Amino acid sequence: MRASQLYAPTLRETPAEAEVISHQLMLRAGFIRKAAGGIYNYLPLAWRVLKKIEKIVREEMDAKGGQELLMPIVLPAEMWQETGRWDVYGDEMFRLKDRHGRDFCLGPTHEEMVTTLIRDEVRSYRQLPLMLYQIQNKFRDEIRPRFGLMRGREFIMKDLYSFDRDEAGLDESYNKMYDAYSRVFTRCGLTFRPVEADPGAIGGKGSHEFMVIADSGEAAIVYCGGCDYAANVEKAELHPLEAPAEAPAELVLKDTPGTKTIAAVAEFLGLPAAKTVKTLAYLTDKGLVFALVRGDHDVNEIKVQNAVGAIFLQMADEASLAAAGTSPGFMGPIGVKDVIVVADATVMKMYNTVVGANEPDRHYVNVNPGRDFKPAVVADIRLIREGDPCPRCGEPVKTARGIEVGQVFKLYTKYSKALNATYLDENGQEQTIVMGTYGIGVTRTMAAAIEQNNDANGIIWPAAIAPFHAAVIPVNNADQGQRELAEKLYAELAAAGVEVVLDDRDERAGVKFKDADLIGYPLKVTIGAKAVSENKVEVKTRRGGEVHFFPAEEAVEGIKALLAKL
Repeated sequence: MRASQLYAPTLRETPAEAEVISHQLMLRAGFIRKAAGGIYNYLPLAWRVLKKIEKIVREEMDAKGGQELLMPIVLPAEMWQETGRWDVYGDEMFRLKDRHGRDFCLGPTHEEMVTTLIRDEVRSYRQLPLMLYQIQNKFRDEIRPRFGLMRGREFIMKDLYSFDRDEAGLDESYNKMYDAYSRVFTRCGLTFRPVEADPGAIGGKGSHEFMVIADSGEAAIVYCGGCDYAANVEKAELHPLEAPAEAPAELVLKDTPGTKTIAAVAEFLGLPAAKTVKTLAYLTDKGLVFALVRGDHDVNEIKVQNAVGAIFLQMADEASLAAAGTSPGFMGPIGVKDVIVVADATVMKMYNTVVGANEPDRHYVNVNPGRDFKPAVVADIRLIREGDPCPRCGEPVKTARGIEVGQVFKLYTKYSKALNATYLDENGQEQTIVMGTYGIGVTRTMAAAIEQNNDANGIIWPAAIAPFHAAVIPVNNADQGQRELAEKLYAELAAAGVEVVLDDRDERAGVKFKDADLIGYPLKVTIGAKAVSENKVEVKTRRGGEVHFFPAEEAVEGIKALLAKL
């Protein structure tokens, strides 16, 4: 490709709308252009990267027995209504009606569609197992699309679905995909961690997220240096902490004026925050929920939602609190009506603690859980922090930020049971198909690669997914010797299978060098005066900046050898 013909409109200034480095650099380097909030045009450079990621994904899916198909983007409401997700998915689903008034949606994911397909076709155990996948645009009406391709409303995703006879088969399919995902992201040149995760709206039990480690990541993860434990903070397990034993004292109602926060009540009573209980109130489809954690801990809302089996969870308003006979800032579990009280397991091992009295400016002291209140649910509902003990080995955990690029789920029979997807076993008995679902964000993987591979000058592409491998840059186009040598080397590299750009533009050398660094070609091949007079072709690596010189007749082999190491 000649740079004079390449549609890559680079920008010198960073657009004000771009918050994260991948968004900034993809706009500046001419990879994407915005069509609407969370919706982008992928220009030729971006499309080349995406096709390379897709090729890697296809090869690894096929190697594990996956078969590619393509399902419709416009999905009928009926199958979503059968599983109950038509209402559960909420406002993130793009909904539409056809001219006859029938309800459809733009596919955010395809569990219902693929399960219906298999339900209507698979009859016998001999047809299982199956692994079917597609690479397709998905649509989710994010309330606040942001960070460019990291959180968009239209994006490219690979989704694979496994269908097995039993849970042993599911385990095998799950392990195949776990291994395939590890290979995909390794081949893409990314530093990543698989972490235990909550399945969220997809449902099922058992899930891992594949997180690209980056400071700009939206997700927080914890990992242990003493063992291989790693988890999303929403999923991370915590064992209850034992408070020092005390003789239970008499329950006392105490005036605590103006103490609406844990810090304020602890200071007023002269106690550490660890001697208090924090109460947060949530509205759910199950009713009003009080979540109780130790005063110096934080509530993990995902764990609370799972603990009560709620479809949705949101902070309670003052009217709901008043109806329950409580007061904001002074909530507690004693004496409340029509409230589901969920206590963290650590709270149940506290003695003579402090809780809100559900009256303004008053708290109970010397509260002993089990004696003074009995929660409806006791569970691990606190948010893990750096330094907390690892649930596997007890060593302090560390935290990092991550970008989720893939997730694997064990669905079991969540969708197959709802949609009546069954098969006949060896004995002619009807059995429910056991399922898994596995997704990779293709466009997000491109963005994550940039977040992890950049410097002040631009993108630093891993060679496997770079839009082009090398840029050949004649320093002075007016010099016939430089121009001819650049043309010759360009043709030889292309013939040798190297994806190369010849920067034949009538621009200053500095402009060409800046664009090459901004776009992130792994190798920059400079044809200057020395290349002509001394037969020295300069090749500089984008990552690390090492400079190599090759005789012109050896440059192609030298460049291929460098690429093999990147």
